[in-house]
Amino acid sequence: MDAGTRDPIRDVVIVGGGHNALVAAAYLARAGRTVTLLERLDHVGGAAVSERPWDGVDARLSRYSYLVSLLPRRIIDELGLDIRLHRRRYSSYTPDPADPRRGILIDTSDREATAESFARVTDDAREAERFAALTDRLGPLATAVFPTMTGPLPRAGTIRRAVGDDGVWHDIVEAPLCSMLRASLSTDIARGIVLTDGLIGTFAASDESDLRQNRCFLYHVVGGGTGDWDVPIGGMGQVSAALERAARAAGAELRTGVEVTSISPDGEVVAADGERLAGRLVLSGVGGAVLDRLVAAGSGVGSPVDERLAPEGAQLKVNMLLRRLPRLRDDRVSPEAAFAGTFHINETMSQLDAAYDTASGGGIPDPLPAEIYCHSLSDPSILGPALRASGAHTLTLFGLQLPHRLLAGQDPDAARATLLAAAQRSLDSVLAEPIEDCIFEAPDGSACIEARTTADLEDSLGMVGGNIFHGDLSWPWAGDDEPLDTPATRWGVATAHERVLVCGSSSRRGGAVSGLGGHSAAMAALELLAAM
Repeated sequence: MDAGTRDPIRDVVIVGGGHNALVAAAYLARAGRTVTLLERLDHVGGAAVSERPWDGVDARLSRYSYLVSLLPRRIIDELGLDIRLHRRRYSSYTPDPADPRRGILIDTSDREATAESFARVTDDAREAERFAALTDRLGPLATAVFPTMTGPLPRAGTIRRAVGDDGVWHDIVEAPLCSMLRASLSTDIARGIVLTDGLIGTFAASDESDLRQNRCFLYHVVGGGTGDWDVPIGGMGQVSAALERAARAAGAELRTGVEVTSISPDGEVVAADGERLAGRLVLSGVGGAVLDRLVAAGSGVGSPVDERLAPEGAQLKVNMLLRRLPRLRDDRVSPEAAFAGTFHINETMSQLDAAYDTASGGGIPDPLPAEIYCHSLSDPSILGPALRASGAHTLTLFGLQLPHRLLAGQDPDAARATLLAAAQRSLDSVLAEPIEDCIFEAPDGSACIEARTTADLEDSLGMVGGNIFHGDLSWPWAGDDEPLDTPATRWGVATAHERVLVCGSSSRRGGAVSGLGGHSAAMAALELLAAM
């Protein structure tokens, strides 16, 4: 099509091609609606992709997102997705920072071994019971919240009554997370194991008054109705590939290599080459800050986003390929068990809060709180046959309490090297050998290790500030007095413009690999289109 020309109006134009956008495209096309999706990159999937980071190395890593918890079985079944998820036996392993020769291994299949592990580290025979009791206490919250995620937004009061425990509601929804942790657990290390779920991609202290750590925590404990986080077999790219197949099979038009420069409130989308596409509705799979800029460009109204209000990520991701798993200082736990779940490093509650204070003052936390996942222990298929036979494994480190502001004005390569060194120091503190000694070498002699900072996410994926949630997470329900008088507000996908909806992590129930933003936007769009 010639630049500047306009083609027939579609029912929906989707801007952005992440996994949520693919969910929306699949649902809308299956309902018989005309859908065109536009993605800036040369592939769809956004952060839910698998890639080979090192030339000549047959390892497909989930380079950004790596675990699945919030993707409902309903979406998988309704779209006919070929997705297999592996449930991990070991929930976590946490070396004692004061003495890494001992650690807590939480084995979901062996309650007695878990209790013995707690007692060895905490010197308190009852701490395992308290930890299990807290987990059980949060169960009704997951049971009440997760089934509502694929329907219109419930009211807060409805969820509170369904939970049936005003104490739990108070502890999670009304008071800083630290209050519940101090009341429920006696040790710093056990409190830290729980607190980390409130700090993934979220820069906060345990006593933060705006409760952003509580909202992040809620999403972690309600996933699947159980709080379990599963490994996608074949890597995260299998999830996006299945969604892409579903959308194309249903008749959606998916176009890559198309950069959108503006969106008008009346549904016109303009690409960088001048092409104009008209939609009865526009769905935005990009972050709220990016959408604001695009709408300002398309309407001639508005100004650039105030940087002080821009989203801010707070994490470092390090991808590694190892010749073998490293040896632990703790000789009571095998590396295969320790790395099979979430491996917590320097993540006691006091360390997490101290790291927040350091980063708030402009410094890099030392030691850096981090956690590790070994995808290949659960799913060897992401490695080629020769790598599998050699004993190689992938390792993903996720560093916490590293706000994007720490990178301001810095050379990206220097900042990346500094953060990577901090991550390696923290990891080495709990190992019996330097992680560097275990790193696999590519054919060209380079080390198979890469660091992805918030700046890298901003540059490569367009996530402003490297925020993996596109902004602060919201409670997945509506206030009791909140107006819900339109399809967009009922489904939590409204913007200031009636014909523009959000379908990604910026939606009310967005965040993580869930498909929820795309599902909600599709349901709202179908209601709106039926009324047009």
